[in-house]
Amino acid sequence: MSDKTYLDLPFFDDTHRQLERELDGWCGQHLRDIDHHDADAACRGLVRQLGQAGWLRYCVPAAFGGALPALDSRALCLLRETLARHDGLADFAFAMQGLGSGAITLAGSDAVRERYLPRVARGEAIAAFALSEPEAGSDVAAMQCSARLSDDGSHYVLEGAKTWISNGGIADFYCVFARTGEAPGARGITAFVVDADAPGLSIAERIDVIAPHPLATLRFDNCRVPVGNRLGEAGQGFKVAMMTLDIFRASVAAAALGFGRAALDDALARATSRPMFGGVLADLQLTQAAIGEMATAIDSAALLTYRAAWLRDVRQQRTTREAAMAKMVATEHAQQVIDRAVQIFGGLGVKVGTRVERLYREIRSLRIYEGATEVQKLIIARETLAARPA
Repeated sequence: MSDKTYLDLPFFDDTHRQLERELDGWCGQHLRDIDHHDADAACRGLVRQLGQAGWLRYCVPAAFGGALPALDSRALCLLRETLARHDGLADFAFAMQGLGSGAITLAGSDAVRERYLPRVARGEAIAAFALSEPEAGSDVAAMQCSARLSDDGSHYVLEGAKTWISNGGIADFYCVFARTGEAPGARGITAFVVDADAPGLSIAERIDVIAPHPLATLRFDNCRVPVGNRLGEAGQGFKVAMMTLDIFRASVAAAALGFGRAALDDALARATSRPMFGGVLADLQLTQAAIGEMATAIDSAALLTYRAAWLRDVRQQRTTREAAMAKMVATEHAQQVIDRAVQIFGGLGVKVGTRVERLYREIRSLRIYEGATEVQKLIIARETLAARPA
């Protein structure tokens, strides 16, 4: 049983605390026998389950079938932390519904929102966020995927590739960012919604990774997208992407917290039950030192994570710096906590099928996606320098 005293912090309302309790109970009943070997089928099933149970309603605003008037960062973080503590694929399925539709929530026309968001909330449409390219990951402004207006002005024609796209191959639609050339660099990018069955869109490659989940490279060849599917104004796509990431980056930190708490739970159970030198493993001072470090790492990450969420929700602040701090610290600390948990388990820690072994694989990608740790450091430094008094 995880320590939940963090819920008593003043960052949360009673509605948030009740949300966590209800989801925790639901997870205990419904997330028991997930087949991680068939990630496509598992994620499709999880999206349906999460939609039918109403949890995906927190990914969209109330006007389009959501649970709350607007996206609530604290709710998103609590949902992701709780899901991740129970099962990594469940967290992935939830997170991608939010990230994959976030640009629509922020910049879509009412018609586009009405077409996609209610289906996202019900778990009837799987969403994806297509930003990264083979030569443009951390450096988004270097993207080469292009979009030009058709001669009659009714469509954009997309050419190029996107890679490392989560839900690639199973998504019903993709929020795609492409260069439209209004200005150099980041100022010449535009966002679009592209349906998975759009002519000219194909799956070029399915990508296998150490913690399996749906992942693919997309190819656009003369792919025609209606002008009405543009998200925001032409040339504003980079801004839309960064606004989306500012909301969901803190939730990545929350998912890392969930992984870290699960690892600490298992490590405590193992350390207090494993016979060792006439006592148990937890009697050894070296073990106690490791547990002290693990608990402190999790608490410090939680404070940064929920500070960022609270500032966005309550103070209505732009939280680029705070979300980057949370994402960097929570993912790095969770990696350390899980590594120590594996060490406490000894040989069993690397046995395929144990939870700590799965956590060891699942945490690694969180230090990379939605901005690698090194990118978070640059963001934090840039924001700190910009805020320095003249």
